[in-house]
Amino acid sequence: MRYRSRVTAPAAALIGTAAALAAAPSAHATPTLTGASAAKTSGTPGPETLGDPVYPALGNDGYRVAAYHLDFSYDATTRLVDATATLKIRTTQALSRFSLDSLGLDIRSVRVDGRGAAFEQVDEKLRITPARTLPAKCRVTVCVEYSADPRRDLTHTGWVDTPDGFAVCCQPNSAHTVFPCNDHPSDKADFSFRLVVPNGLSGVATGRLVRTQRLDGDRTAYTYRSREPMATELVQITVGDYVVKQRQGPNGLPLRDVVPTARAEALEPALALTPGIVAWLETRLGAYPFETYGLLPCNSDDPNAFDFTGLETQTLTIYKPNYLLQAEPKIGSHMMHELVHSYFGNSVSPATWADLWINEGHADFYGLLYRYERGWADSLGMTTLEARMKHTYAQGDQWRHDWGPVAAPNAANLFEGQRYLGGVLVLYALRNLVGEQAFSALERAFLARYRNSSASTEDYIAVASEVSGQDLTGFLRDWLYGTKTPRMPGHPDWTVTPVNPALAAPRSRKGSRSHDNSATL
Repeated sequence: MRYRSRVTAPAAALIGTAAALAAAPSAHATPTLTGASAAKTSGTPGPETLGDPVYPALGNDGYRVAAYHLDFSYDATTRLVDATATLKIRTTQALSRFSLDSLGLDIRSVRVDGRGAAFEQVDEKLRITPARTLPAKCRVTVCVEYSADPRRDLTHTGWVDTPDGFAVCCQPNSAHTVFPCNDHPSDKADFSFRLVVPNGLSGVATGRLVRTQRLDGDRTAYTYRSREPMATELVQITVGDYVVKQRQGPNGLPLRDVVPTARAEALEPALALTPGIVAWLETRLGAYPFETYGLLPCNSDDPNAFDFTGLETQTLTIYKPNYLLQAEPKIGSHMMHELVHSYFGNSVSPATWADLWINEGHADFYGLLYRYERGWADSLGMTTLEARMKHTYAQGDQWRHDWGPVAAPNAANLFEGQRYLGGVLVLYALRNLVGEQAFSALERAFLARYRNSSASTEDYIAVASEVSGQDLTGFLRDWLYGTKTPRMPGHPDWTVTPVNPALAAPRSRKGSRSHDNSATL
């Protein structure tokens, strides 16, 4: 059956490796590097970048990660997390040194294939010097022991502090405040998790629960595995007073909602919408791509607990709980938006953060279609996609002036409306040009070709051209990279309002990371 869980060999092996390393004698790792302590090697340090045009400091190009195993132990008294991150990596060159992205983590030790390694923290990099040079194309296990405080004040963070524990929401560049990693969506990996929590609290993570173990000291260990590979920014780990509610979705899909115990009854009407939303989307994009889906209404009433209404952490979308207490016409469109990310953003991740329009444009496109099919007016009072697109089209040049072309963001404007409604406008133009049937076929072809991997804007253009049978390179590049809004196919009467340099497009209410720029809200 297409929803049956399976245990991937890398994840299973990694749990065994982590256990073996934990039992091995501890090796001291000096907190700073010295010439005498580092072995003489013929390798070179791995480049401390993956070349992202928006976040060039993310990642290291000297290796790729095959799997992560994260072992977290939460202390409800101190509210601290004691953690071990075990990574299986494959080097891309001979490495005298490599780095993991890391910020705000108190590193105690680093081992590379069981041997103590020297390490130092430099800005947002944990630089690691193994005892011996790592040959090119070799497989290596890296184990980092550390502690973390979810309440720590950092320049950016993936932690969400709650009264009874924590959750995480790491998009776009904050997974490395939760665990050391190669923090870029192009380096997807298998994940497994072991969460040790006091009895009375639940520990839940991305994927499926594979083991529950009662421990001494009134604690319980929960082990999860993700069936499909995942980008670091999509990890979900939460601890709190939750009830896990199971239900069945379409075609046997297991649905799992993780709900604050005290809010479970009030949130049930929203949770009950998920099966119908999944069914609607499957008729358009094909079978849901993961082993389970559900909602996590995070147990916090703090309006600033995190900077968005919902975030598509893989298999378990995190929400601000009070948002989900509204009636269906107020929330159904955005619930669709977040579900669409399981396809565009999670199953197929962006090759770089400049490709974010693929995620957000598609999520708003299908979210708005779902809204208008049901006759729900949007935030502007409009009830058809054509009306909303005509309104957006008129602002096209102003948005390009203020926020750049759709596929050319920077870190300051990454999550502005151009990546959302601007992306919808591109898809609307494409559908008008090639027709509904070809558009549907190219969408499914793109998802199938790049499932469980990452894809770029150029990859999308190539698939669109191939499936439609016409070269769309010039057409789509004009829409995605041009400084002027092209003519809209099928609507020669539509006009673009001239740019007013004095009239800056409104910025998001909560800063550049806000997801409140979705038109589905």
